[in-house]
This record gives sequence, C-alpha cells and structure tokens, in this order.
Amino acid sequence: MGTTAGAKPVSMQLRYSVRASLTKSGNRLIQKIGSKLLWLMVLLALVTAALALISPWYLLAELLFVPLALLGLWDLNQKHHSILRNFPILGHFRFALEDIGPELHQYLVEDNTDGKPFDRDTRSLMYRRAKGVADEKPFGTEKNVYDPEYAWMAHSIAPHPVVENAGQNMRITIGGPDCTQPYSSSILNISAMSFGALGSAAVQAMNLGAKKGGFAHDTGEGGISRYHREHGGDLIWQIGTGYFGCRNEQGGFDPDQFAAQATNPQIKMIEIKLSQGAKPGHGGILPAAKVTEEIAEARQVPVGKTVFSPTYHQAFSDPRGLCAFIGQLRELSGGKPVGFKLCVGHPLELVAIAHAIIDTGICPDFIVVDGGEGGTGAAPLEFSDSMGFPLQPALVLVHNLMVGAGLRDKMKIGASGKMVTASAIASSMALGADWCNSARGFMFAVGCIQSQKCQTNTCPVGVTTQNPKLQRALVVPDKATRVHQFHDNTVGALAEMIAAMGLDHTSQLDPSMIFKRFAGGQIENISHHYQLLSANCLIDGTAPELAQLGWDVSTSDNFMPPGLPQSGVPLTPAQ
Repeated sequence: MGTTAGAKPVSMQLRYSVRASLTKSGNRLIQKIGSKLLWLMVLLALVTAALALISPWYLLAELLFVPLALLGLWDLNQKHHSILRNFPILGHFRFALEDIGPELHQYLVEDNTDGKPFDRDTRSLMYRRAKGVADEKPFGTEKNVYDPEYAWMAHSIAPHPVVENAGQNMRITIGGPDCTQPYSSSILNISAMSFGALGSAAVQAMNLGAKKGGFAHDTGEGGISRYHREHGGDLIWQIGTGYFGCRNEQGGFDPDQFAAQATNPQIKMIEIKLSQGAKPGHGGILPAAKVTEEIAEARQVPVGKTVFSPTYHQAFSDPRGLCAFIGQLRELSGGKPVGFKLCVGHPLELVAIAHAIIDTGICPDFIVVDGGEGGTGAAPLEFSDSMGFPLQPALVLVHNLMVGAGLRDKMKIGASGKMVTASAIASSMALGADWCNSARGFMFAVGCIQSQKCQTNTCPVGVTTQNPKLQRALVVPDKATRVHQFHDNTVGALAEMIAAMGLDHTSQLDPSMIFKRFAGGQIENISHHYQLLSANCLIDGTAPELAQLGWDVSTSDNFMPPGLPQSGVPLTPAQ
C-alpha cells in the first residue's frame, strides 16, 4: 500500500512515537533525581573521608566526590542558570548534550532524506564525488514522489551524446559589449567566502583545486590574501561595503589601490557585493582580537583594531551611481568583467537599476543572484529565516526583468544558494542562470562535517577556524584534489542529465523542462506557473499590467519610487 501525498510513512510515525515515549520516560527520571545527585555526592565525600582514616586508598575516591560535591553546591546557590539551581551537577549534562546536539542529530536521529541544512544522502553524494569514488545509490529514491512541492526534470526519448570532459568543455564567456577582457568561465565555480571566515588551509586547498580544474574562486569581501595568491587559481575579487583591499584610511573606496590589485592577471572578474543571502542588508564587525597580521594585510586595515563593514556602500547612493561605479571599476581594472551580487529584496529596486543601465548606457557584465537560503556566513536567525527572496523566484525575477527591459543578451546571470547537486544546478539554469556558484559544496569537499560551529573558531575539521592546531587536520594537497574532483564529477553528472534531456549544453535549458506537484496534487509545468516576459515588452509598454506598472513608476534616480503601487508586487514571477 502506498502513502498518499503529504502523509508520513508508517516507519517515520513509529520512530517519532518511540522517540516521544523515550523522551517522556527520561524527563520523569530526571525530575525524580532533582537535587538528589548533589546530596549523594556530599554523602559519598563524607563517607570516603571517614574511610580514608582506615585506608589512604579511599583518598582516590575523594578526588572524584569532593569536586562534584563542591560543583553541586555552587550550582545550587548560583543565580544565573535556572536549570542548575533545580538540577545541580545533572544540569551540566544538558549543556554538554546541547553543545553536541547537531552531531548527535546527524548520526543518531535523522533519516537519509530529512536532515538540515543538508541531509545524509546529499552529504554522502558530496563526499563521494570529492573522493572520486562511485556515487550511485541502489534500490531507488527514498523521497516520496507524491509529496507536494516534489519537482522533476523532463528527460527525452532521444538523448544526446554526453559531453566529454565536461569540467573543461562546458563553459560560458562572461563579458558584455564594453568588456575588453572577457572571461571563459566554468559553469560551476566556488562561491564567495572570505579569508578570516575560512582558515588559510581551506583557502589554499580551494584555490589550488580551482587551479587544477580550471574554474574560478570568489574571494569573498575580506580582500585578497596571500593564500588566495599562492597557487595562482583564477580569482573573482569581491568588493563589499568595507572596500577591503582597496580602501582609504577613512574606510572609503580608493581607486589607486583598487587599480594596483585589479590589474593582476590572476584576477579575472570584479564583483560588487550589494547583499548576501545569509544576512541581506546586515553589516558586520570584525573584533580587534581577530584582526591578525595576515587578515590585516589582506584587508589593508591596522592590526589589532576593530573593523566595521557598513550596511551600505559609500561609493554610490542611487542606481545611476551604481552604474557609474561599475564603469569606473571596469576602466580601472583594464576592461575586466564587472558585475554585482545581491539577494533580491524589493523587486522595484531591481527595476530602478534596469532603468539606470538604460539611461547611463553602462551595463554590468553579470549579475549574481544569491538566494535567501544561502548560508556560509553566520547571521542572526531572523535574517537567515525571514529576509530575502529564495533563489528560484529571485532568478526568475531577475531574468524576467532583464528580458523585458531588452538587456538580457548584454549580460550573464549567475546563481548561488544551496546548490550542491547536478539537479539543483540544472533547475537554476532552467530558470535563468548561465552559471552557478557553490560555497558549501566546496566546504564539504575540503572536509566540512556540518557541525555548524563556523562562527566559533572551533571548527573540528579545520575549515572555518584560524586555530593552527585545528587547521592541522586539513592537508592542502589532498583536499585540493578533492575540490577539483568535486567540481569535475558534479559538472560531469550535470552533463549526463543534459544529455538525457536531449540537449548539448546548459544554455538550452528552460522552465518548460521542469515539472512540479503543487498543493492539491495538481502537476504543472514551471513555465505555466511563472509569468514569463517577452523581449523588450517593458520598453514597448506591452508587458502584463502589474509588471508594466512596476516599470512605469520606477526611475533611475532612486532605488525606490516615491509612491508604490498597492495592487501587488510588480514583476512578481508567479501568476
């Protein structure tokens, strides 16, 4: 008997029932113990003290009982932790279990397909592809294909030959009409992660892997460190609000410092960071204690002084200013591709940027769309959970806008946000992306175990820590090979999917090739679910009413128009 859409399998219901029963039993036992454990330790300490008068060997037991009794008495009288006042000594076990909760959940609780942020099947796939071992899984899918939101891609009855050596041969050229140094890019690159967020060994492993595989490594907004340069892998230099690596003493943009670095042949593209999916619109503070000599060198800031990343850019304040900044960076870099990365907030801000591109004649060479599900940057929970468009509707929004404004053929669109499998990459490309970036996929390739301690400087496998003792776990040559293999095997799997769909290149993907089951059980082609615009329809005034209204009320003078239409969200992707 099959399960109906949305119903939990019997095995899962049984597992939850057993777990709930064990939890209740455990809670009752803990409540019965209460502070009894403390008084037991006090009693044992007194008894063994008396017995020590008979034999000094009992003093060894005192080494255990006396510290525990003193700890329990302190717990009972302290005023900061309620759990310790009611459950002295025993309460510390709760804190210990809480610390290792993510690990216990991964190894003992979660199913193959229900772990978060990445389930066990997905983690296993990433590890296998990084190690270069077989990644097939027997006995069929464990997903419930009748669940609402289940999506799949349409294969062809007439598949095409698979592209050979896809890691090298499936590429795109990034660079618009005003770019004199276009970049031949892989369709999968390493997404933005700064040195500082990553340790030196992780940065070296990723860049060496990128060098071996011929793909690009985004520096993140923390500047270009010596570890980015050491192995010579292609770099995308990200410029954030702190202008690290190209800032003056006041923290503003310094054109001369930028030009000195941007003309380096290792730097292939320049990316202006407007916002990121993990924490859109949120600035940052790097405490003085973390500003080591190496980090200060990369960011061009004083050693041992607190560094602030503002929430906004000082180099521009309106859409026209953004376009002027893009033109300035392109000229200073010697004609290299320049674009921007953002997590979509209000759609009208993007509309204003499109107006500015047309009005100024300065077009970005690329736009990277970061989904709200992005997450290598530690962030306040409210920002991670409740800010920013998710990737798929954001991609459709940006692609739609640029098509309707007649700009799509002048730029490329990249996508980033929790894409670590070939199917996720193919879906993003079908919705408008020309290439994809992955951060966490390459973190897993260098050894990440999803312990979720990235912001604590205690990463147990040395990926997101500056502690040299912990970084010892990460052997650069070995992990660089895994980075290379993860890239090539993932792109190879994508090439196999493309061939099975009767295509030769990812540029041929479109929304009509994705099907999805929605609430209620109905199946729709994604192209019917999203309202796709025709070329130049916004310019011609022939776009659907809501989209046209959003275009007409926006200007290049401000990111947001003075009066917003109240009938809905302009350019909304869904019908």
